[in-house]
Formats: sequence, C-alpha cells, structure tokens
Amino acid sequence: MSRREAREKAVQVLYQLDLTEVEVEAAMQTVLEEDTTFQEIAFLEQLVMGVRSHQAKLDQAIQRYLRDWTFERLAPVDRAVLRIAAYEILYLADEIPGKVSLNEALELTRSFGMEQSVKYINGVLANLVEGIKVGDE
Repeated sequence: MSRREAREKAVQVLYQLDLTEVEVEAAMQTVLEEDTTFQEIAFLEQLVMGVRSHQAKLDQAIQRYLRDWTFERLAPVDRAVLRIAAYEILYLADEIPGKVSLNEALELTRSFGMEQSVKYINGVLANLVEGIKVGDE
C-alpha cells in the first residue's frame, strides 16, 4: 500500500466514523489487507488518529474557507478528504509539502467519483495553504 492508498483507506475509515458509531480500531480493520506492512499501517494510523485528535481545529480551519456552504452540508466523503488534507497541511508540513497534500486530495476526490467536488475542494485547500503563508492560521 502506497501513501496514496493509505490516504484512500483513511478516507474510508473517516467516512465510517463520521456516519456510524463504530470504534476506530474496528473501522481500521475493515480496510486493512493481509499484506499491509507496518510502515503502511503507521501512515494510515497517523492520518486517522491525527484527524480525530485535531478534528475540531481542522473543521474550524476548513469552515473558514468554505464559500456559500456550511461544513455540515458537505458530503461525508468531501469532509473526510478535506480533513485529511487539512491535517497534512497544518500538522505534517515538515514532512509533506502543502501542494502535495492539495494534489493528493484532488486525486482522492476523483477516485471516489466526486468530479463535481474537485474545483470546490481545490479552492478551499488552496485558500487554506495561502492563509497559512500569510499567517491567517
């Protein structure tokens, strides 16, 4: 599993957690494959647990850049993608450049069949990255 695949699995886990009462560990088990390595699991866990532990701040940062929309009205998959990207942008910037996180988020959006969301997510995340550069975050 590559980092992209770990991100895809993180979207699936966060989607489950957003819509059900399932425990984090159970949601993680539903997406893991037998041949998954420790490093792959570690990145998946880093994303899921990072998003979960910083979710309020991530949601607030995302909400700040939504235009004509509320966070609650976003599709659950869009919320999951935005949360992962915002987590990477805000907390993993030393490891993953913001532009990479933004591009990965767009690929995730395409992967999950939400072509109509690509432009919107791009705008939100581009504004988040720019906001960090000018010190808004």
